[in-house]
Amino acid sequence: MGNRLSKIYTRTGDDGSTGLGDGSRTGKDSLRVAAYGTVDEANSAIGVVLAAPHVPDEVRELLTAVQHQLFDLGGELCIPGHAAVHGTDIDALERHLDRWNADLPPLKDFILPAGGEAAARCHLARTIVRRAERETVALAREETVRGEAIRYLNRLSDLLFVLARVLARADGQGEVLWRHERRNAAP
Repeated sequence: MGNRLSKIYTRTGDDGSTGLGDGSRTGKDSLRVAAYGTVDEANSAIGVVLAAPHVPDEVRELLTAVQHQLFDLGGELCIPGHAAVHGTDIDALERHLDRWNADLPPLKDFILPAGGEAAARCHLARTIVRRAERETVALAREETVRGEAIRYLNRLSDLLFVLARVLARADGQGEVLWRHERRNAAP
């Protein structure tokens, strides 16, 4: 591992810039910083899912592995030209998606981001991953970003959707279906 942080503040970012992993500096509001910052936020949101009660051990192990991969992905986005997430990682997400989705009933309606504490937290993590994906796509329009980074985030948001459904069942809450007929009804 490289340098360890012995001092948390450096004052080098007080001018609105931040250092990238390759030693260059960029604005804290750059597309690159937004992309890896939102990946970090998504990782934190998954940590919040893991802190919820009623998360089955298998889901806990999977999400912990995902957190490590998100840390790698953040590094990839922080170091221009670096590769940390690969096709095999995306393939693994797809296998997990297929496995967890196989036991779920088919969806005939949209579901609301609810279904108990762990499920709701998982839905929030999913929406943050979607934002990370959008920000990574925006970055890719301006700079070189490997397609694997975008595909990984896309599959991860799908996986989190499926896991939210699993978690809604795990704590007995069940899914909350969207009732479109309520559109014109008063709350």
